[in-house]
Amino acid sequence: MAGRQSRTAASEISRRAWLQGTAAALGAGAIEQPLRAEVSTLSRKQLLLLFLSGGASQFETWDPKPGTKTGGPFRAISTSLPGVQIGELLPHTSKIMHRLTVVRSLNSNIPDHFQGHYAMQSGRIAPGYPVLGSAVAKLLERSEDVLPGYVSIRRDGPKAYTDVGDAGFLGAKYEGVRVVNNRPPENLVQPAAVKPTLAETVDRIRKSNDERFRRGRDAAPIDAYRTTFEQAQALMDRREIFDLTKESGADHEQYGKHEFGQNCLLARRLLQSGVTCVKVTHFDWDAHQDNFYWHQIRCAEFDRTLVTLLDDLERRGMLEHTLVVISGEMGRTPQINKLGGRDHWGRAWSVAMAGCGVKPGVVYGSTNDLGTEVKDKPVKLGDLFHTYLRAVGIDSSASYSIGGQTNPVADPAAKPIGELLA
Repeated sequence: MAGRQSRTAASEISRRAWLQGTAAALGAGAIEQPLRAEVSTLSRKQLLLLFLSGGASQFETWDPKPGTKTGGPFRAISTSLPGVQIGELLPHTSKIMHRLTVVRSLNSNIPDHFQGHYAMQSGRIAPGYPVLGSAVAKLLERSEDVLPGYVSIRRDGPKAYTDVGDAGFLGAKYEGVRVVNNRPPENLVQPAAVKPTLAETVDRIRKSNDERFRRGRDAAPIDAYRTTFEQAQALMDRREIFDLTKESGADHEQYGKHEFGQNCLLARRLLQSGVTCVKVTHFDWDAHQDNFYWHQIRCAEFDRTLVTLLDDLERRGMLEHTLVVISGEMGRTPQINKLGGRDHWGRAWSVAMAGCGVKPGVVYGSTNDLGTEVKDKPVKLGDLFHTYLRAVGIDSSASYSIGGQTNPVADPAAKPIGELLA
């Protein structure tokens, strides 16, 4: 892979030495490391994807059309950006618009949940490519990383929309570790019956077997197994990351005690601990009926939590190296159906960003008066994928080289949006 070199043998030796040390520590009783002390040591680029699953309405959020036949019942409100308005369901967000980057001219042309989920996360229509979290985990990987590079936080169902594949040809190492229903991965605590001496013996036998099986064989599956084991061990060693009781009551309150708020609080802890990319899925934006009622509920959760999250990241110095992307798989129709809903729409809708690598206070592109079509500066989904990668310092024109085959990291037919990049 051209954008990132593989680990060196020396780094592997160092990595094993570290793991031996932490394994010994685990056997003697886990040592909890204070999360807040780590912030100053983090200078890497990271990515947080807030995925509004089902497809949020651009009319009720980033691109309101009040007083028109497509605009719905809500008002547009002024923001901290002079002359820019957003939907009144986002009052907290309106006060920080000068910190956001909003694209109002996305034409993905995909009105389908499955295809939209995959395309918006991979920047491609063709199947088999890694999604954003897996790609970033691979391309920003460092030799000293021990935790999984990509963690996906969501609830248990509906699975259909979100299970679109993750790592593609990058392999199992870069698949997202799933945190479901705000519970940590299972089996993070070593059984009491497994004594330290037994654990050390099993570990020694495993490593010996790994080396024996490597001789004369394709090393890739063995390396993938070893990496999975090491990442699982690292999660056991650092299981306090998932312990939200370590956060103050005020933090819980400000993030919101609902699922999305608590998931975003966990996402901050994961990023703070060194995970490269975290995705938080916020469900139930698929409002084919009672669209306006559902958007009041969804936006109320999203609005306050987003601002709290950005404030928290900024206060900790994390927003400087963390790109926050807010997207769904599609927008919603200008036409309001007979059930008071909006259906699927991919021809003219919006996404937003904040933080690392993007210019704050930018509203890019526009739609026509009824929001039915993009009016200027049209953006394709592949352009966004290029832009995300460039924002976190990745050369999006590079190629992966895996198994003797090369594949462009991003769609060569698309390009970064230079006007959005800092």
